[in-house]
Amino acid sequence: MSAFKYRPGIGAVGSYQVSGLPYITGSTSLAAGAEDQVQFTRVAKTVLVINDSSEDIRVHFNATGSGNVVGGKHYVTLTSNRDSIEMGIRCKEIYISNPGASSASYTVFAELTGIETREMNELTGSGLTE
Repeated sequence: MSAFKYRPGIGAVGSYQVSGLPYITGSTSLAAGAEDQVQFTRVAKTVLVINDSSEDIRVHFNATGSGNVVGGKHYVTLTSNRDSIEMGIRCKEIYISNPGASSASYTVFAELTGIETREMNELTGSGLTE
């Protein structure tokens, strides 16, 4: 008789039903024209991004240099101080870019699952990079 050991996986519903592990990060000096990659330690189930400055910031799932992220408007713009977006999504990373002329700041809060990031597929294709 073999013993089955349950482990969290990308298709395991229970991983998304339990409370997530907290993850908070941010930047107080995202330079004009710069981009930050926020990599989570586990697959996220919810992500909240808050613009902490008066400069616009963009939130997207791929680097601006990959595919048609900027030209295809595959991003969400947070326009004012304390503007935010909460996304109930699974991902292992997000990107924050600053299209403005002066530095910007932001905060990222995520609820992380127990799923390892290596199990998450790359987010590309229609609506993301094409």
